[in-house]
Amino acid sequence: MSTARIPFMEHCGITLVEAPEGRAWTVAEAEGPLTNSRGFAHGGLLMTMLDIAMGHAARDAVDGAASFATIDLQIAFLHPGSGRLKAEGRVLRPGKSVVFCEGDVRDAEGTLVANATGIFRPIFPK
Repeated sequence: MSTARIPFMEHCGITLVEAPEGRAWTVAEAEGPLTNSRGFAHGGLLMTMLDIAMGHAARDAVDGAASFATIDLQIAFLHPGSGRLKAEGRVLRPGKSVVFCEGDVRDAEGTLVANATGIFRPIFPK
């Protein structure tokens, strides 16, 4: 899976994992500056993991798209997350102008930490 460099992704220590078409996973360790005042994963980390996972899942949905812009991202924080976290993004409905996706984050024990829906617009090379 080739991907453009995303400096913020690197800053957060998020890794993109190989995935089948229409799906993508990201993983990160919720530690140090990526946690909130209670020591759990910061909501910004969870949102970034989901945004990247869903955006990469969308890449297979539209032929010729160079990248995707997030139009809308809705997230529900369901449980405090800590340690190694894994986000999965899935395409719900592909389209030529927008792609609808969903995703979730789980901890190492499989507990659902957050879930989200997103709408992504394909960006084509000029």
